[in-house]
Amino acid sequence: MLLSGTVIADASTVIEDGSIVVDGSRIEAVGPRETLRQRYPNLEERTVDILLPGLVGGHLHSVQSLGRGIADDHELLDWLFEYVLPMEASLTADEMEIAAKLGYLEMIESGTTTCIDHLSVNHAERAFEAAGEIGIRGVLGKVLMDQRAPEGLLESTEDALAESEQLIQEYHGAFDDRIRYAVTPRFAVSCTENCLRGARELADTYDGVRIHTHASENRSEIETVEGDTGLRNIHWLDEVGLTGEDVVLAHCVWTDESEREVLAETGTHVTHCPSSNMKLASGIAPVVDYLERGINVALGNDGPPCNNTLDPFTEMRQGSLLQKVDRLNPVAASASELLEMATLNGARAAGFDKLGAIREGWRADIIGIDTDHTRATPLHDPLSHLVYGAHGDDVVFSMIDGNVVLEDGEIQTVDANAIREEATAIADGFDLEGHRDAARNVQP
Repeated sequence: MLLSGTVIADASTVIEDGSIVVDGSRIEAVGPRETLRQRYPNLEERTVDILLPGLVGGHLHSVQSLGRGIADDHELLDWLFEYVLPMEASLTADEMEIAAKLGYLEMIESGTTTCIDHLSVNHAERAFEAAGEIGIRGVLGKVLMDQRAPEGLLESTEDALAESEQLIQEYHGAFDDRIRYAVTPRFAVSCTENCLRGARELADTYDGVRIHTHASENRSEIETVEGDTGLRNIHWLDEVGLTGEDVVLAHCVWTDESEREVLAETGTHVTHCPSSNMKLASGIAPVVDYLERGINVALGNDGPPCNNTLDPFTEMRQGSLLQKVDRLNPVAASASELLEMATLNGARAAGFDKLGAIREGWRADIIGIDTDHTRATPLHDPLSHLVYGAHGDDVVFSMIDGNVVLEDGEIQTVDANAIREEATAIADGFDLEGHRDAARNVQP
């Protein structure tokens, strides 16, 4: 296939009238359109206004998609224990599958082709199957909670780790290696020391398995961890082995100088979730400082109950503007830096090589953007438009591993209308009061 349009190969390379040649799951060539049309005269050509690497969601909760709008205007721990955890605990296996499908559907429709997905305690296998069916690339993990968890989510340490290992054996490298595994403690508040150390041991047992958890999202969380352990959050995670190149920490809003040194020295990845951090009033992550220290920072939406959208273009815009305000510096967090966070940095965090840019021999994860909109007129700078003006609704084409999963804005792998209808029916039947009562008894 020959894809043609303005090609944004990476955050610093724009080919105004360019083309991409895709052969199987890889990019065979990228360059000027006329050059490639002459070299490959027999290829079918698909023209899109702007072509760019598929975006990487560095921290997401697909299975929380059914909770969009149920927990607005709450602080993190209240939001979590009063609303989100009770919702997760209430879902049956079939409902969890629909929740995951709804999340993956929204991601692909809005330009995300790879996700690092923090699932739930129960029915994780249904999310893995949903990801495989829809065709997204992802690093997924069953959640571990062996303390401070509501009824229906609390597990013994042994059972939690044993089920995680079973899922690793079944799904790590599944679906032509599009799906990989991350051992996923929810956060230090809900995991014992044995659980956290067990997560490290389990990840070390299997090649390529990563670790994904939340850290230092708000002050109440940090106070709870420090009360339990005597250490600040990042130091505690480092003590139990949850730092390093294979670890992705979501948020990291409240870190001190010594913790940032640990993140840099260990090569730990951080995922910034600006909309979620703003909506929950958690704070502003020191992203510019992290980048200056050489810490790899990816970009994520978090979940629909604390964001309301999984649109990655929203996060690029918010991520840039928030840092400019925080630093009182209009140069901070430029458009190119945000696009890199949403592509190459996210791919590094997810552990996929040759992903996050349009280059010869790299994976053919490519999206196409329509610019036939008033807000894209005039289009002086396509990179600026992507970060500051584009919406997820502008995505009309998406290819993952060379497979077209979105064409003319329509998902090609599943019945999107059926998923939306079933999700609405499930949400209409929610009754969370009993689960909330149980959750209140375990809130830290």
